[in-house]
Amino acid sequence: MFAGIDWGGYHHQLCVVTESGGRTLERRVAHDRAGLIELRNTLAEVPPLAGVAVERAEGLLVESLLDWGHTVYPVSPRVAARARERYRAASIKDDRFDAFVLADSLRHEHAHWRPLAAPSDVLAELKGLVRDRNRLMELQRVVESQLRATLDAYHPAPVRLFSTVDRQITLDFIRDYPTPRAAGHLAEGHMAQFLERHSYRGRQPAPVLVDRLRLNNLAASDGTTAAKRRTALAQVEQLELLNRQLKDFDRALTTVLRRHPDHELFLSFPGIADVIAATLIAEIGEDRSRYPTAGMLAAEAGLAPVTRASGRTSRARFRYAANDHLRAAYSWWAYNSIRLSPWARTNYDLARGRGQHHHRALRGLAARWNRVLWRCWQNGTTYDATRHLTA
Repeated sequence: MFAGIDWGGYHHQLCVVTESGGRTLERRVAHDRAGLIELRNTLAEVPPLAGVAVERAEGLLVESLLDWGHTVYPVSPRVAARARERYRAASIKDDRFDAFVLADSLRHEHAHWRPLAAPSDVLAELKGLVRDRNRLMELQRVVESQLRATLDAYHPAPVRLFSTVDRQITLDFIRDYPTPRAAGHLAEGHMAQFLERHSYRGRQPAPVLVDRLRLNNLAASDGTTAAKRRTALAQVEQLELLNRQLKDFDRALTTVLRRHPDHELFLSFPGIADVIAATLIAEIGEDRSRYPTAGMLAAEAGLAPVTRASGRTSRARFRYAANDHLRAAYSWWAYNSIRLSPWARTNYDLARGRGQHHHRALRGLAARWNRVLWRCWQNGTTYDATRHLTA
């Protein structure tokens, strides 16, 4: 028997097909305590179940299925959309049909698909922290962009005074001098006192900052200034809250990372610090058999190009279908390693010399690091620069 579940926020649609493809069971259950109990009992009554296909790899439904002892196959929405076209030419979509497509596709393809491994408690906590930290950073970028737009509308000087808008020194300046008129009275002595009061550690002295302030201290009308001042101060409070929460997440992430048995392995590589190590561990996982070759891990991270060949034409193109979180972690790792590893610097410079643009050269360097990481990960050994460079 093969099962497919079309999940939803309020209801889940279950379909079970036989080995010959016949529908033997269809049921809709609610996404609540009673509904999940009904789903568990229903699946327990089915004859030996080869697996359950679901269009997601995380969440309460997936964790419940793993806890009940079922083999879960996460299906990419892109794959599921193409699978629907095997049965109907029209773009019809309903829950019963989608659940059947998942179950029947699992019947045909389960030998080629990889089941989802149940994570340890440490890995589950680490993955949750990494994903939620990324969402928090996205929210921070949104609020920062909103504050920048607000300042551009009435008080552009703080935007051009320090390096970034979300820095605490910039937020302190907006709070202390929220209008162009208030900032216009700043002399070098007042600026020096402000910098000392807020423990400024930047490289620019007070006279330079005052010159920047006077050059960019433009003012809107009194009505616009009064309205935008209130908005800017509210957005400053939001950014300060998000900055504090990000620091809390970073501390928690570091603590949980140290509890994972693979943390020393990942942290041994040049260019990998706590955030990148936590992201790599969370997205790669603990199941060594999930990536039997380095190429499979590279494809998951978007580092392996996609070949399009037809007739006498053959082209290698960028891989879009990949784990974006893993792709970003590899890119940052490659970028950081350029400053810390002479081997990485040489490979990057050679790629740039061949005419590759910056991001293409980083992907090539990340693919080389991936092969080394995969071998260390499979063997359970930390990175040894001497062994690497003399191999």
